[in-house]
Order: sequence, then C-alpha cells, then structure tokens
Amino acid sequence: MIARLRRIAGHSATHVFFAFAGMGGWAVFSNRAYPMPDPVIAGAVQGMLSAFLTLVLKTIIDRLAERFSGSTALWLPPLVAVNVSVCLLIVIHNVSGTPEILQTISLPLMVAASYATIYNYSRWSLRRE
Repeated sequence: MIARLRRIAGHSATHVFFAFAGMGGWAVFSNRAYPMPDPVIAGAVQGMLSAFLTLVLKTIIDRLAERFSGSTALWLPPLVAVNVSVCLLIVIHNVSGTPEILQTISLPLMVAASYATIYNYSRWSLRRE
C-alpha cells in the first residue's frame, strides 16, 4: 500500500491535479463575494495556470541552473521563474476578468516562490559538493 501511494505521489499528474484543485479552489474562495460565474471562472483560470506553472517552473530552473555558476546560480533561476509566474498570472487573470487579481494570485505566488527557492537551493547545494 505504501509503495503504491509513493508511486502515485511521485507522478507528475498527481502534482498537476493538486495544483489545479488547490489553487483553483483558492481562486474561487478569493472571488466568492462576486456574482457567479466570476468565482468559477477565476478558479478555472487559476487552476489551469497553476497546473501549467507546476510543470514550467521546474523546467525554467533546471535550464537556468545549468547556465550559471556560483551565487548567481543560487538566486537567478528562482527569481526568473517567479517573475515569469507573476507576469503570466497578472496578464491572464486581467484578460479573463478576475475581479480580485491580487488576492487570487497571492497564495499561488507564495507557493511557487517557495517551491522555486527550495528546489533551486537543493540543486545548487548538490552541485557544490
């Protein structure tokens, strides 16, 4: 049973699903004061963006980390990855008409920034050994 749970937890589709459900749910909650279908649209948009960004953040960090060394390899990849996320989130939520953009993207950005920083630090520290 534990081996099966580990296999499921390690699968990319599981991460994408939880990103969609968790951050999409947050967007619905963040926009709950507005009339339907605004909260549902915001949730669907944020869910899709979070699923997409879950796959993209790792790729950006992996590619940039290979191009730099020293302390630059520590801070630049997550900074670029988070800035790409910020730009995509703001632009797409603006285009889709999300009422509470800043509240909607606050939690997903904190999660993305934490993930990018921790993941990049783990890569950086392994390269230094």
